[in-house]
Amino acid sequence: MAAPEQHPNSHSHQHSHDHHHPSGLKGVIYGMFVPHSHDASDSIDDALEASSQGIRAVKISLIALLTTAALQVTVVAISGSVALLADTIHNFADALTAIPLWIAFTLSRRLPTKRFTYGLGRTEDLAGLFIVVMIAASAALAGVESINRLVEPRTIDHTGWVLAAGIIGFLGNEFVAVYRIRVGRRIGSAALVADGIHARTDGLTSLAVVAGVIGVWLGLPWADPAVGILISLAIVILLITTAKDIGQRLLDGIDPTLTARAAEAIEGIPQIVEVSRLQVRWIGHRLHVHAVVTTAGAYSLAEFASLQHKAEARIRCALPSVGEVVLAPAATTST
Repeated sequence: MAAPEQHPNSHSHQHSHDHHHPSGLKGVIYGMFVPHSHDASDSIDDALEASSQGIRAVKISLIALLTTAALQVTVVAISGSVALLADTIHNFADALTAIPLWIAFTLSRRLPTKRFTYGLGRTEDLAGLFIVVMIAASAALAGVESINRLVEPRTIDHTGWVLAAGIIGFLGNEFVAVYRIRVGRRIGSAALVADGIHARTDGLTSLAVVAGVIGVWLGLPWADPAVGILISLAIVILLITTAKDIGQRLLDGIDPTLTARAAEAIEGIPQIVEVSRLQVRWIGHRLHVHAVVTTAGAYSLAEFASLQHKAEARIRCALPSVGEVVLAPAATTST
């Protein structure tokens, strides 16, 4: 049984990299002092590097969210606002949702076993499912609270401090959202992208607090709950998109353009006549490709292995975050 990330020597200089290097003058200096190897002896495996990037993103964003919530606690202590205290506790709880994702990235680094022959990459998708549930809960809570405030208007005290806390909450959550989504897309982790969207929903909730305070200043006490309802609807829209992406991963769904690119990469090899079956699926943040091909003529095991190495190199060049590539022969035709 092969490990999920083996790089034959033939793929040197041809695979696509999840790790990006600095460009311009900084890139020249980086290349001078940090030489980069692309052969089979490369000290950093692509899959492990992607997991490490994911863990780093979770750590940094967790610190950022806890700092944001701590600043809000300071505002709560000054203003004495019970409503703001509840929102701050909510932000602390949401920050801790990063922990399941952290665990998932750590587990995904484990090698396959006889029981889990594909490894534990699927734990990322399970963490993503948990995050989707949390986004749904956020939307429900925000909607219920907004409706209650619309039915029973409440006076907002210490509006200046509440406004400051809302701005802090929005900026902190939006920073985390942008960072998580960027890293998640770079390494191919739908769960990390979902967690970024979760942070964005919390930022929108904080923005609703800001809009509510401004509404009160303008003599429109109903502005707070009204904006809250609109924010809840916006969260639902984000929820639908995120749930669709996570659900597709759990069902082994794949973007058809990725399948087409994999097929094109394989069919571009002259010795391959036809790709009779092609299966592409995400396991965690790695893309696995299995193909059955028809070759022009009979090939020995060594010759077909060389052909597989060539196909793997082309696939790694055409697709992002490639994990395992398996090529199997179907039949042969006379030349």
